[in-house]
Amino acid sequence: MRIFRADPATARSAGADPARKARSSDATFDRCAPLDEEQRRGEPRPPTCTRTKKGKQWYFGMKAHIGTDAHTGIVHSLAATAANASDVSQTHKLLHGEEKHVHADAGYQGAGKRPELKDCPAEFVIARRRSTYKRLDKTDPRRQLIEKAEHAKASIRSKVEHAFHVVKNLFRHRKCRYKGLAKNTAQLHVLFAMANLVLSQRSLCAPYRTGAS
Repeated sequence: MRIFRADPATARSAGADPARKARSSDATFDRCAPLDEEQRRGEPRPPTCTRTKKGKQWYFGMKAHIGTDAHTGIVHSLAATAANASDVSQTHKLLHGEEKHVHADAGYQGAGKRPELKDCPAEFVIARRRSTYKRLDKTDPRRQLIEKAEHAKASIRSKVEHAFHVVKNLFRHRKCRYKGLAKNTAQLHVLFAMANLVLSQRSLCAPYRTGAS
């Protein structure tokens, strides 16, 4: 989407160095109105809103997938799908082709083996599923080493959550406003573009700030 594109000079002024080729990806849920509420109003169920389960919690709505710069947290790509679409199936839509490293959570396991990414030269740094090592004793050196590695991965990956914080907590966007995927996707593009301005305001405004007199 052109709204996320910028020339290298603008990117540097916002704090994003084009030389850094690390990217982070993640997804969040956007809730639609509950079915019983729609039925009371006599309205049909939105065709793009579906149910899905994350952990022990059920969600009804759509899902927003974003790709961000791992250093600044600036969003450079976005894809919106029904809530039951898997995160890993949207990985190729979140990359621009110049990455050297791609950081993502355990929901993106196997991303590097997918046919649409077979020619991608980037190294995929994906979080391990906790179930693969939680059976080890906490004093086991192997578990301690794995946990340190996972903590290091998470510290890099955490930047992707900053854009979600701005959109969901500062802009208070936690629920779908429109019917249909197209309108909600267009709104998400605007919201995340505005979130980029919020995240980069310190760097963008630095030349215009004056010191205390």
